[in-house]
Amino acid sequence: MSDKKFILNADDFGMSKAFNRAVLEGYSSGILKSASLVANGEAFEEACEKIIPACPDLGVGIHLNVIEGKSLCSDLDRLADDEGNFNNSFPLLLLKSLNTKDNTFMEQIEREFRAQIEKVLRNTGASHIDSHVHVHSIPRIFELVCRLAKEYGIRQIRTQYEKPYIIPDVFKHLTIKYPVNLVKVALLNFFTLINENTVQKYGLYTNEYILGVTYTSMMNSLAISYGLMAIRYDRVIAEALIHPCRYEDGTIDNHFGEFQITKNLKLKEKIEKLGYEITNYRELYYSHGSESECTEKQGV
Repeated sequence: MSDKKFILNADDFGMSKAFNRAVLEGYSSGILKSASLVANGEAFEEACEKIIPACPDLGVGIHLNVIEGKSLCSDLDRLADDEGNFNNSFPLLLLKSLNTKDNTFMEQIEREFRAQIEKVLRNTGASHIDSHVHVHSIPRIFELVCRLAKEYGIRQIRTQYEKPYIIPDVFKHLTIKYPVNLVKVALLNFFTLINENTVQKYGLYTNEYILGVTYTSMMNSLAISYGLMAIRYDRVIAEALIHPCRYEDGTIDNHFGEFQITKNLKLKEKIEKLGYEITNYRELYYSHGSESECTEKQGV
């Protein structure tokens, strides 16, 4: 069994039927073994009642969301409008988190996160926890999520350290998305340096590396293979996050492109040739169940 682990995770599971369809169809290839479920997604019930039972080896995580859609809780004036629609961007949530005198903000975040965690756990097990638009990377919020994860028995949490790498596709680097994504990478890498101490404080497990920030909205098989080649360790857990959709009407966009990653058997062969075992957080925890398999950060 390899000491190099690779997890391909579908974020936004339950957000819509297109996301659910992508998980169901992507699961069959053996590359997609992990997905993070959105408690307030419009297709949450379908995900729990139809998709998860059809994918018995799928590792399901909780994708905390205070960015998009409606809140589960009421009276969240720091997070949502009068109709309960979330109305904060990542930068605004970051700014609010820096105001340590505003205890109401963190109280509302905790109330909503608890509601989302409990809704998922009423319907399925959860092997890991992460968040929509990386909100839980914000250090003050990360501390809260670690505390809740510990309380609810969720032992694994995503961190977002991405090693710099470039793929041989010049056109992706000429878009406005690329420099914006590099700013995100720098910020998330900095937050991870802070958050890794919190992971240890709460006795949780995490991935060493992430793939999917540098090429957000541009992810493809090249980004995954070149990202893995940039990681030069013999013992590592690397997670690639994608947002795949399989549309009923045949729409082709970046989400469909990320769905195609899950069907790429040549990529699967490449990952295995690089020495990685394709797995998920459930298999890591329940098959090995020791800190030796979910280690402290290497080379961060």
